[in-house]
Amino acid sequence: MKNILLPTDFSDNSRNAIRYAMKLFEGHTCDFFFLNVQKVSEFATDDIYTSSPKKTLYEAVVGDNKHQLQRFVAEFENQNDGITFHSSIDYDVFTDAVNQAVLLNDIDLIVMGTNGATGAEKVLFGSNTLQVIRKVNCPMLAIPEGYVYKDLNDVVFSFHPLEQIETKRLKPLQEIIKKHNASIKLLEIDERLSWEKDSNEPKATLVKIFSDVDHELFCLKGIPTPMAVNSFEQLIGVQMHATFIERKSFLNRFIFGSETSKISYETIIPLLILHKE
Repeated sequence: MKNILLPTDFSDNSRNAIRYAMKLFEGHTCDFFFLNVQKVSEFATDDIYTSSPKKTLYEAVVGDNKHQLQRFVAEFENQNDGITFHSSIDYDVFTDAVNQAVLLNDIDLIVMGTNGATGAEKVLFGSNTLQVIRKVNCPMLAIPEGYVYKDLNDVVFSFHPLEQIETKRLKPLQEIIKKHNASIKLLEIDERLSWEKDSNEPKATLVKIFSDVDHELFCLKGIPTPMAVNSFEQLIGVQMHATFIERKSFLNRFIFGSETSKISYETIIPLLILHKE
């Protein structure tokens, strides 16, 4: 991965996610693209009325933020010789701005923090992060609020027995694992109570894909996905969780679990979200 997008609102949570990204890609030549997104509702009318008549509306709105973004990026410059820093401000709907940045800069990975939340479905990720998951087709690494970087020794990849594994979409995970010489725990989660005979294709595909790295296969049966992931993370002691998502089913299945259990899942480690086509 070469091009990393870092949306920021200048918050401590954003700083923490960026610090994590810098440690994750330490010693790796790459480009960091800082993005600050502004929208009309964030500005009072007075901010526009008191601006110079020679300034455009756009300049009046984003002028101060350009300086703030420059100061923010300066906090991280010269901390890693292999990273080149870029910054931009957009005046748009947040996910539209992120999508534009992804296309314009050929982004390989988005790194964001997970707080900023009110409302049941936003408790885990925060509204902006949740919108990126739903509307931006790019791998994303979500960093829990306050999470301190730990050496990446073990990564868990969770999947379901009937899931189709899209090999090319696993590339970001493969690159991270190889860069850190980490092992991978392949966790099959089957929420069904009955032992129905299923195809072994997902397991066989994953074992083949990760045959060149240290890997183990695990299976949890009859447990809602959120509980299974939470328990596995705590018992096995992994430092990152990766999974495929389908945006239509993501909220119901992953955050809330099955319709009957609706168990809330609080991520305790960074979550690498890989999209299916």
